[in-house]
Amino acid sequence: MATDDTPTARRGRRATARVLVPLLTALALLLLPFPGGPGAGAADAASVCQGRPTRTIAFPTGELRLYRTRQYVCAVTVGRGPAARRAMSVSLQPRGGRPAVKSGRFDRQAGPLTVHALNRCVRAAGSVSGRGTSTGWILC
Repeated sequence: MATDDTPTARRGRRATARVLVPLLTALALLLLPFPGGPGAGAADAASVCQGRPTRTIAFPTGELRLYRTRQYVCAVTVGRGPAARRAMSVSLQPRGGRPAVKSGRFDRQAGPLTVHALNRCVRAAGSVSGRGTSTGWILC
């Protein structure tokens, strides 16, 4: 089977490509969701963990948010309100494993922190400015 590779046919294909590529790109940008688009709320902006939200544990200076996928658990400690950098920490420990900890001085959140917890309970802790919370063995 022979292809039509004359200069006129090539110019026609190039012209079609010049029109279709920008059109398809614009269409994809309109249809694909993006972080600042309609329906994006404050909770979506702060959610940096994969998975579904499973627990939110509030304490006086912030909250500890836990997310879970089939194999992993993710945690983030979020401080209340805008503030200057302050001491924050988040910790996750799968049963039978060592705790993973992220701590330091942050202005909004500590984390995300992810651990492998397939078929295992986890213990989580979070603090902001010296006040915080911890859980027992959860998500079993």
